[in-house]
Amino acid sequence: MRGIFWVAAGATLWGTDAVLRRPLTNVLSPIQIVFYEHCILAAVLLPVLIQYRTRLRKITVSSWVAIGVIAWAGSVLGTVLFTYAVRAGNPTTAVLLQKIQPLFVIALAWTFLSERWHKHFPIVAGVAIGGAYLISFGAGNPATPWKSMDAEAALIALGAAAAWGCATVFGRYLSTKFPFELITALRIICALPLLSSVALYEGLVLPPREAALPLIFIALVPGFAGLMLYYRGLRGTSASHASIGELAFPATAAFLNWSVLGVTAEPLQFVGLAIVWASIFYLRQ
Repeated sequence: MRGIFWVAAGATLWGTDAVLRRPLTNVLSPIQIVFYEHCILAAVLLPVLIQYRTRLRKITVSSWVAIGVIAWAGSVLGTVLFTYAVRAGNPTTAVLLQKIQPLFVIALAWTFLSERWHKHFPIVAGVAIGGAYLISFGAGNPATPWKSMDAEAALIALGAAAAWGCATVFGRYLSTKFPFELITALRIICALPLLSSVALYEGLVLPPREAALPLIFIALVPGFAGLMLYYRGLRGTSASHASIGELAFPATAAFLNWSVLGVTAEPLQFVGLAIVWASIFYLRQ
């Protein structure tokens, strides 16, 4: 399987948490949700860190910097900001703003990884982002999503997209040096000290009983399985191509809105879904 398909598979699993994350914000703060999610993940991934403990002494300073970026920007800043954005306004609009993430990734990959694209990539990327927009809003007024979310919440979602874009680029850098299981473990466990400090400062609240299963699901399915598939895919594809594969995330979130929440879907939204996946298949080459 091509790397971009592994990335898309991981992003598909990420999209499954959108249905559960917003209800959790009614009983826990965004920081506490992400903290408990990482506690569960750290317990699952600690054996991986122990297995590769001899590799830890050989990690260079530049690699530790990259690990810090994917842990603090990707796992802490990006996830917390996205959760705040989902709570602050229309969650579909927050997902829309995530579609801008490929633009951050493309710019950063060009600058830091010296990635160069084949001549058709900018066209394919633009078509894929357009298809992702159709998935969320069909033939609606392009200004509609912006009216449903205030400027502050929109900026928060853009911040999440930028943070996750940085994590994609530096994750690609690490994927050429370390096993994907170790990268996943380091991302989660290195994020936990910062999350713990912030959660304790805010005032830690034990999750209510009804939040336990959603937290475990978010940690194990989009968290553990999604990240494992994602970093497996980054070994075999460029960061720019991976950013298009990540559009499977909002595509899955929109699909669950239709199938689980009963949101009415327009024909153009299914066209958008086909466009996104056609773009992913095209970039497999």
